[in-house]
Amino acid sequence: MKHLSILSALLLISVVVFAQKQTVSLEDITAKGTFNAKSVRGLRSMVDGVHYTTLEGGKRIVKYQYSTGKKVADVFDLEALKEESDIKTIEGYEFNGSETKILIYTNAEYIYRHSFKADYYVYDIQYKELKPLSEGGKQQIASFSPNGEMVAFVRENDLHLSKLKFGTESAITDDGEFNEIINGMPDWVYEEEFGFNKAYDWSPDSKEIAFIRFDETNVKEFAFPIYEASYPNNEAYSLYPGQYKFKYPKAGQDNSIVSVHVYNIKNRKTKAMDIGKETDIYIPRVRFTHEGGKLGIIKLNRHQNFMELMIANTNSGVCNTVFTDRNERYIGQDVLDNLQFLEDGKHFVYVGEMDGYNHIYLYTMAGRQVRQITKGEWDVTDYLGYNAKTRMFYYQAAAKSPMQREVYAVRNDGKKSLQFSTVAGTNKADFSKGFKYYINYLSNTTTPTLVTLHDSNGKQIRVLEDNKDLKARVEGFEMSPKEFFSFKTSEGVELNGWMVKPLNFDPNKEYPVLMTQYSGPNSQQVLDNWRVGWEQYLAAEGYMVACVDPRGTGARGEEFRKCTYRKLGKYESDDQIEAAKYLGSLAYVDASRIGIWGWSYGGFMTSLCLSKSDVFKVGIAVAPVTNWRYYDSVYTERYMRKPQENPKGYDDNSPINHVDNLSGRLFLIHGTADDNVHFQNVMEYVDRLVQAGKQFDMFAYPNRKHSIYGGNVRNHLYRMKADYLFRNL
Repeated sequence: MKHLSILSALLLISVVVFAQKQTVSLEDITAKGTFNAKSVRGLRSMVDGVHYTTLEGGKRIVKYQYSTGKKVADVFDLEALKEESDIKTIEGYEFNGSETKILIYTNAEYIYRHSFKADYYVYDIQYKELKPLSEGGKQQIASFSPNGEMVAFVRENDLHLSKLKFGTESAITDDGEFNEIINGMPDWVYEEEFGFNKAYDWSPDSKEIAFIRFDETNVKEFAFPIYEASYPNNEAYSLYPGQYKFKYPKAGQDNSIVSVHVYNIKNRKTKAMDIGKETDIYIPRVRFTHEGGKLGIIKLNRHQNFMELMIANTNSGVCNTVFTDRNERYIGQDVLDNLQFLEDGKHFVYVGEMDGYNHIYLYTMAGRQVRQITKGEWDVTDYLGYNAKTRMFYYQAAAKSPMQREVYAVRNDGKKSLQFSTVAGTNKADFSKGFKYYINYLSNTTTPTLVTLHDSNGKQIRVLEDNKDLKARVEGFEMSPKEFFSFKTSEGVELNGWMVKPLNFDPNKEYPVLMTQYSGPNSQQVLDNWRVGWEQYLAAEGYMVACVDPRGTGARGEEFRKCTYRKLGKYESDDQIEAAKYLGSLAYVDASRIGIWGWSYGGFMTSLCLSKSDVFKVGIAVAPVTNWRYYDSVYTERYMRKPQENPKGYDDNSPINHVDNLSGRLFLIHGTADDNVHFQNVMEYVDRLVQAGKQFDMFAYPNRKHSIYGGNVRNHLYRMKADYLFRNL
């Protein structure tokens, strides 16, 4: 009996141990990807609107039927090729118009945020033949002509044309030169701040290619050292560091001079479009209309508060302005892809803030407003398309809460509307050609990405990805739920936030708090979506983590979004300080142990907050802007104008000018090869801190860019941040 009792006890202990849940480790977040959700990648609706394709495992392009969600065929399979190929994995693909050929790329070498060089191949579906697009070196931004007979691409800053039928290749431009002239591809600042990497467009009849030419000769160069380091290893710089130089226009300095050109494929002549004599402008998009010989050109003034839609006659080069949008502050760059020409050739759609919120407007091609399509005190966050047959406009919006996203459709007379998303959270949709079907992507704080296929009435046909394995894995971890909250500041401004309380939370105890934030213009961190970050690791270590979106952030209308104009940092830091005081007033928070951290704009905010208030004991600033005079022209001037026009706005809210008031313990972290927020920001800030007699901590990652990753870097970064909090908070 005694032995049986001991055995029973041991079995009971083993069951309890086996059932015990894990806590989240840093490695789960930084290295293992334990909580990363799967999704449906590389989805393309096929021309018939009945089928779609996805990219699976980097090996196959698979065709599915919308009506059933079932697989129809492998359109392309690397492992089934008749001849051996050098391709190890497919990284992206595009069909030609008739869907008889596929353009795929592999071996991508990323340059900046969007740009990359790659090896492109053309695959003939009927004959199952795979051929390299070009033998002359890696290509960039290759794309089919609408008729599928040609491919345009950029190599070494020149635009090229490949005629597939004849196997010929020719250069459209020949003046491209690194750090001087770029054809058909944006310069660094356009790519980063206007969010694109392809600066050319095919005409619908495949007879012409329009492209933007960037003359960056007068743009000043920025340089940083390249060390040997590792991941990748640069053996050539083992004794003497190398140097990387590129054109980077800082606030108030010269930008590239841009021009628009159209190449006629038949006569091989290039004609410049007459966009006006003013050269200190931006051309962030060129896009052909659905009428032959008519090119749409979006033009912005340097202040980015006056936008023109010009329609160019590609034969004569004459441009006529058909639509303008003026704003007393600025026009957000997010509208650029939401100006779309309708296929009827008579109208275009524009998402603007004319009534104080982002809404859809319909215009004739002559620029006359037909009507406002959506209305309400909420923002349209993405325009998804127009179904001419049903006269329905499709869009994503934050209509119910700025912290959520829904998908809707509304008829062009406003008399009929539909909501496609039924579950609260963050929804986005990918509609088929013809809008008979759509694939919905949903996530919220408790639901990893759920991908579902639906018909046009919203009826669910099939679940494409439910992340079942991830949900089961999550059940094995002890986690603290994300709780949303709101509060009013002393100025009467209501702010939204979330908090994650410590595991085994006891309301009678007082806990240290780490505030996490980004705070940049039109950004959002307080969203009902799936994300498991290091807040769960810190919760297991006894910390509360909180996040608040201050004034200037998105989905709350124009006034809330743009009140920070000409004084970036002032209201955002005021609100983060108010948030810290609010949290400090809670019975379970130790008000003497509140920290704040952030990356990029969030790092700027962290540094500024520590000089504006003593409410923070610790601040961790990763890759921070410390002086807006050091940052690029397009972003900074959009919100601040030039430093020559607004010196007080620049100086009053740059941390570098407030070192004397620094309080708390500050930890600065930066990558030495950051092409975005330059290492210069930290080095000049450090000098001021030293001269002011301020103690701080600092760490630099060799050869790391703005996102600071590679090898063990990301894990090291978060371990270092965590240890810093354990020591100081």
